[in-house]
Amino acid sequence: MIIPENIEELATYVQSEGRTVFFFTADWCGDCRFIQPSLPEIEARNPNFTFIQVDRDAYLDLAKRWDVYGIPSLVVLEKGHEIGRLVNRNRKTKSEINDFLASLN
Repeated sequence: MIIPENIEELATYVQSEGRTVFFFTADWCGDCRFIQPSLPEIEARNPNFTFIQVDRDAYLDLAKRWDVYGIPSLVVLEKGHEIGRLVNRNRKTKSEINDFLASLN
Protein backbone atom coordinates (compact mmCIF):
# COMPACT_ATOMS: atom_id res chain seq x y z
CA MET A 1 0.00 0.00 0.00
CA ILE A 2 1.41 3.33 -1.05
CA ILE A 3 0.99 6.21 1.40
CA PRO A 4 1.52 9.55 -0.36
CA GLU A 5 3.52 12.22 1.44
CA ASN A 6 1.56 15.17 0.01
CA ILE A 7 -1.24 16.18 -2.36
CA GLU A 8 1.19 16.56 -5.27
CA GLU A 9 2.33 12.95 -4.94
CA LEU A 10 -1.27 11.82 -4.55
CA ALA A 11 -2.19 13.67 -7.76
CA THR A 12 0.37 11.69 -9.74
CA TYR A 13 -1.54 8.50 -8.97
CA VAL A 14 -4.84 9.99 -10.15
CA GLN A 15 -3.54 10.21 -13.73
CA SER A 16 -1.58 6.94 -13.71
CA GLU A 17 -2.03 4.49 -16.58
CA GLY A 18 -3.15 1.45 -14.59
CA ARG A 19 -6.05 0.86 -12.28
CA THR A 20 -5.59 2.61 -8.96
CA VAL A 21 -7.56 1.95 -5.79
CA PHE A 22 -7.76 4.92 -3.45
CA PHE A 23 -8.47 3.53 0.00
CA PHE A 24 -9.88 6.31 2.19
CA THR A 25 -9.28 5.74 5.87
CA ALA A 26 -8.56 7.53 9.17
CA ASP A 27 -6.66 6.64 12.33
CA TRP A 28 -9.75 6.99 14.52
CA CYS A 29 -11.95 4.75 12.30
CA GLY A 30 -12.71 1.40 13.93
CA ASP A 31 -13.99 -0.16 10.72
CA CYS A 32 -10.78 0.95 8.97
CA ARG A 33 -8.69 -0.75 11.65
CA PHE A 34 -10.85 -3.88 11.23
CA ILE A 35 -9.99 -4.28 7.52
CA GLN A 36 -6.37 -3.04 7.76
CA PRO A 37 -4.84 -6.48 8.56
CA SER A 38 -6.51 -7.94 5.43
CA LEU A 39 -5.18 -5.30 3.03
CA PRO A 40 -1.89 -7.09 2.16
CA GLU A 41 -3.86 -10.20 1.20
CA ILE A 42 -6.35 -8.11 -0.81
CA GLU A 43 -3.46 -6.45 -2.63
CA ALA A 44 -1.82 -9.81 -3.36
CA ARG A 45 -5.07 -11.21 -4.74
CA ASN A 46 -5.56 -8.15 -6.98
CA PRO A 47 -2.18 -7.53 -8.65
CA ASN A 48 -3.78 -5.57 -11.52
CA PHE A 49 -4.43 -2.68 -9.13
CA THR A 50 -2.17 -0.18 -7.39
CA PHE A 51 -3.37 0.58 -3.87
CA ILE A 52 -3.06 4.08 -2.42
CA GLN A 53 -3.94 4.81 1.20
CA VAL A 54 -5.60 8.20 1.59
CA ASP A 55 -5.97 9.67 5.06
CA ARG A 56 -9.41 11.22 4.79
CA ASP A 57 -8.64 13.81 7.44
CA ALA A 58 -5.37 14.89 5.81
CA TYR A 59 -7.02 15.11 2.38
CA LEU A 60 -10.48 16.28 3.42
CA ASP A 61 -10.90 18.55 0.38
CA LEU A 62 -10.26 15.60 -1.93
CA ALA A 63 -12.67 13.41 0.02
CA LYS A 64 -15.36 16.08 -0.30
CA ARG A 65 -14.66 16.60 -4.01
CA TRP A 66 -14.99 12.85 -4.59
CA ASP A 67 -18.09 12.58 -2.32
CA VAL A 68 -16.36 10.29 0.15
CA TYR A 69 -18.02 10.89 3.48
CA GLY A 70 -18.14 7.39 4.97
CA ILE A 71 -14.99 5.41 5.60
CA PRO A 72 -13.44 3.03 4.89
CA SER A 73 -14.22 3.62 1.24
CA LEU A 74 -12.60 2.75 -2.06
CA VAL A 75 -12.57 4.76 -5.27
CA VAL A 76 -11.01 3.14 -8.32
CA LEU A 77 -9.61 5.20 -11.18
CA GLU A 78 -8.08 4.27 -14.51
CA LYS A 79 -6.29 7.00 -16.46
CA GLY A 80 -7.97 9.65 -14.33
CA HIS A 81 -11.50 8.31 -14.82
CA GLU A 82 -13.55 6.67 -12.11
CA ILE A 83 -14.42 3.08 -12.97
CA GLY A 84 -15.87 2.01 -9.62
CA ARG A 85 -16.50 2.92 -6.02
CA LEU A 86 -17.34 1.19 -2.81
CA VAL A 87 -18.27 4.22 -0.76
CA ASN A 88 -20.45 4.02 2.31
CA ARG A 89 -20.09 4.12 6.05
CA ASN A 90 -20.45 0.36 6.52
CA ARG A 91 -17.69 -2.00 7.64
CA LYS A 92 -16.05 -3.65 4.64
CA THR A 93 -15.06 -7.31 4.59
CA LYS A 94 -12.18 -8.88 2.71
CA SER A 95 -14.56 -10.87 0.51
CA GLU A 96 -16.71 -7.80 -0.21
CA ILE A 97 -13.66 -5.82 -1.35
CA ASN A 98 -12.32 -8.72 -3.44
CA ASP A 99 -15.73 -9.20 -5.07
CA PHE A 100 -15.96 -5.48 -5.80
CA LEU A 101 -12.52 -5.41 -7.43
CA ALA A 102 -13.25 -8.59 -9.41
CA SER A 103 -16.38 -6.93 -10.79
CA LEU A 104 -14.18 -4.24 -12.37
CA ASN A 105 -12.21 -6.71 -14.50
